[in-house]
Amino acid sequence: MLRPANDSDTDRIRQWRNHPQVRAVSMSTHEITPAEHQAWFATARADPSRQVLIYEYFGTSAGVVNFTDINPASRTATWGFYLDVDGLEERGETLPAWMAVQREAVAYAFDTLELDTLAGEVLAHNTVVRRMNKRLGFAEGEPATTVVNGADVLVYPIRLTRAEHEARARARKESA
Repeated sequence: MLRPANDSDTDRIRQWRNHPQVRAVSMSTHEITPAEHQAWFATARADPSRQVLIYEYFGTSAGVVNFTDINPASRTATWGFYLDVDGLEERGETLPAWMAVQREAVAYAFDTLELDTLAGEVLAHNTVVRRMNKRLGFAEGEPATTVVNGADVLVYPIRLTRAEHEARARARKESA
């Protein structure tokens, strides 16, 4: 389940975002301070082109889904997510929660936000996420080099259209 993040979620969101495994696959890898996080959260909540959602897995808060650049006119947005690495590992739920959050975020994008195109980006070295994105139907574009912490890093743009998503859903139904 996805629900809007609220003020009581801010500390746990920052804790999840600051996990070393999350930082290692993020465009910004430094540890986020409480003040920096509060400013980000206040800005995100006030911006109508953004949504910060809490992912709940079997009733337990387990991650964050961010939709940014939401454009109702063009029916496009970008997205990203991160999970409660420690909590999910402790409960042995990492892989099923990870698969579920991606499916729920894609469904939210097309069903709730009524998007036609969902985009994002993934670091080239994040091969596990790249494989999972491909399984969900995301296409990778031409990679670009960007600087992260003073180092050149290869980043792949990804996108999934409503038509591609619906075609994959139909194919799954027909093969079942």
